[in-house]
Amino acid sequence: MVEFLSPAALVLVPWTVHLGLTLPSSYHVHAWRVAWVGFDVLLLAALALTAFLAHRRRPPVIPAVAAAVMLVCDAWFDVSLALGAPGFWAALASAVFVELPLAGYLLHRATLACRRPGNSGSSPPTATASPAPEPPGV
Repeated sequence: MVEFLSPAALVLVPWTVHLGLTLPSSYHVHAWRVAWVGFDVLLLAALALTAFLAHRRRPPVIPAVAAAVMLVCDAWFDVSLALGAPGFWAALASAVFVELPLAGYLLHRATLACRRPGNSGSSPPTATASPAPEPPGV
C-alpha cells in the first residue's frame, strides 16, 4: 500500500499548486443540483447504513468512516462556496455545530468499534489449540 500511496501523495503536491495557479476564480456549473442532491443521497445512504448496522449490533466501521469523510467534505464545500455570499454564516454555523461534530462522533465511534475485542482488526488472533500429544513409545 505504501508503494502506491507515497508516490500518489507526492504527485498531489505539484498538482494542487498547478490547480491553485490555473483554476478560474468562478465557474458556471451546469449540473449543480444533480451534484449536490447526489452527494446528499450518498451521505444519507452512509448514515442510514451506519444506523442500521449499529441497530443490529454489528460494527458499522466502514460506513461510519465514509459518512464522517463526506460530512467533512460537505462542510468544506458549503463554507468555501459561500464565501462572500449571504449564506456564509449559516454554512459556517452548520459546519461548526452540526457537520464537523457529527463527523468527529462517527470517527470516535468507529475507532472504538475497531478496538473492541472480537472485532475484525482489533487484535491478532491467539492460538487456542493445545499441542498434539506425542505418540506412545517416543
